[in-house]
Amino acid sequence: MRYLPLTEDDRQKMLETIGAASVDDLFVDVPKAGRLARPLDLPDHAGEMEVGRALASLAAANMDAGSVPSFLGAGLYRHFVPATVDHLIQRGEFLTAYTPYQPEISQGTLQTLFEFQTQVALLTGMEVANASMYDGASAAAEAVLMARRITRRDRAVLSGGLHPHYRDVVHTLALGSGIETLPPQIDGTEDMCAAIDAETACVVVQNPDFFGNIRDLKDVSVACEAAGALLIVVVTEALSLGAIQSPGEMGAAIVAAEGQSFGNGLNFGGPTVGLLATQERFLRQMPGRLCGQTVDVDGRRGWVLTLSTREQHIRREKATSNICTNSGLCALAFTIHVALLGEEGLRRLAGINHEKAVALAEKLESLSGIEIVTPAFFNEFTLRLPVAAAEAVDRLAERGVLAGVPLSRLYPGEAALANDLLVAVTEMVQESDMDALVEGLKGLLP
Repeated sequence: MRYLPLTEDDRQKMLETIGAASVDDLFVDVPKAGRLARPLDLPDHAGEMEVGRALASLAAANMDAGSVPSFLGAGLYRHFVPATVDHLIQRGEFLTAYTPYQPEISQGTLQTLFEFQTQVALLTGMEVANASMYDGASAAAEAVLMARRITRRDRAVLSGGLHPHYRDVVHTLALGSGIETLPPQIDGTEDMCAAIDAETACVVVQNPDFFGNIRDLKDVSVACEAAGALLIVVVTEALSLGAIQSPGEMGAAIVAAEGQSFGNGLNFGGPTVGLLATQERFLRQMPGRLCGQTVDVDGRRGWVLTLSTREQHIRREKATSNICTNSGLCALAFTIHVALLGEEGLRRLAGINHEKAVALAEKLESLSGIEIVTPAFFNEFTLRLPVAAAEAVDRLAERGVLAGVPLSRLYPGEAALANDLLVAVTEMVQESDMDALVEGLKGLLP
């Protein structure tokens, strides 16, 4: 949104219109003790060119993940985005459209969201998906709230392998629920079944988990069903769904995922697109909106908002959620990229990611003192160094290598994780990048 400053004359005319002598009159209801008697301690205003130069100098101090060997992951991944994606989403009818309140003039937007829902349902192995959430973390929290509505229970059990940021968002949005977070298990051996009881509304498990472990969730699904609880599966790397068994096949009741891997670059950490899918029997408890296909009076195919029980529409305090919109443009980018890949391309791309991750793991494991902690992984794994991981990352950054994410950054109180480094490998990583990481770590080993 553009900033259009007002002149002093503009302000005076506005004050005259509302019958105020000065701007101070607008704050008469604020006690004097609560008013600031001096200007804020901020730099003076600057011109557009000056601001542009200042921002450019700040940006120049950063290390661009696309310009150096990068093994960053932990929920956001650097994948190749075809030029076709950006070309299509920047068409005027997509770029400027906001929300499909008036279906008769939003058929294109509604159709793309319908296609998006279809893709998400197929990828996750679920029966129905909504028209996107804000991001993966908010989708996970909405899934917990949804499970509470369905089961009428308040206790939620969060796996120790759930992304710490997702865990924090769940705690924030599901305030009032009895949330139990299990301790982190880097090797993925936690016993989720033992944590389920008759008061449990849901169990939230990430797959692959935050540490990279690929997990078989069928036993957890059976335990949840026996106790009347719901299994919520979280996926942060959507590309993994092209290689591993889908959450639906493992018995998930609800799937919450991050769709950034398709069509959306890192973009300094956002915006991204949240995915949420479920079984059809829970359809009316889904948050957000859902687009459906129908025919008009002349028998022509068309698209409508089938369900939109949100507070901004019709349900008010009885709404399933107060989420006010969806990540429409990011969802469109997701849809275009997945359509370009197709089923065969998706599987091939997932295979390339896994093969490259295995190749790097073998190179790193050959170094004395380095241990691969994650026994089975897709394209991300945890390795244990003989030195502090945070220090190693800083040293390698000085050499122009983004080595990964030290677990101590996200688990600052866990001394046992101080030497653990989370490394992600995508199709963008080349052999020379791997060699740079190996040589860099070799120079840090005692």
